[in-house]
Amino acid sequence: MVLSSFNHDLTMVYAGTIIKVMITVSKEDYLKAVLEAESEGETVISATLAHWLKVSAPAVTMALRRLKKDGLVRVEASGTVKLTPPGLRIARRLVLRHHLIERMLSEVFGMAWWKVHDEAERLEHAVSLDFEAALLDRLGRGGACPHGNMSELESPASRKRRGMALLARAAEGQAYVVSSIYERDRRLLEFLDERGIHPGARVQLVARNYDQTLSLETATGPVALGAPAAERVWVRPATDA
Repeated sequence: MVLSSFNHDLTMVYAGTIIKVMITVSKEDYLKAVLEAESEGETVISATLAHWLKVSAPAVTMALRRLKKDGLVRVEASGTVKLTPPGLRIARRLVLRHHLIERMLSEVFGMAWWKVHDEAERLEHAVSLDFEAALLDRLGRGGACPHGNMSELESPASRKRRGMALLARAAEGQAYVVSSIYERDRRLLEFLDERGIHPGARVQLVARNYDQTLSLETATGPVALGAPAAERVWVRPATDA
């Protein structure tokens, strides 16, 4: 499959002028990366995008130049990258398609929860409007993806307002249910799955150790989890604790 064949034009009004912009896979990736990084609480600058997309600094500079010319992003004097309204619409549409594909792979085809993100990254650019509508009709809009995340990206503040906390900040001696997990790190997802940590799983925080690891009890037994992994897992108190 050659994803670049799914490039499409976007007609929009920018600065009072009707223009037609070619939307490529690369442009979609950059726009979605800005939105996703913002949802993780990051201030998005060029270095953020280079790290997020695993590309070089010169590549980011060239990409931002094109996106600015197309009216899809703006770069503030501080260097912070912001999506314009057209750029935000494209990013949100791509996030929705990614979400629906993950759910399709999991709910329809039974793919393991820790595998679906990478597949959705490859397929999200190839979804037509008709297929998107069919997925919405089949799956509905309100469900969570296999990682526990909703179709509308949430900020850390939003998650906290809904009663969630990072596992790294959880209280010692308490029982929790895993709500959602950062999905962009395949090795992390496999690591957690092997230790019984996945959305819906019950975990007991037994102790905080001197070396900053957490001693947990999961369905697989006693588990030691380091701070970097615990910072990627959102939990809520177990109601039967």
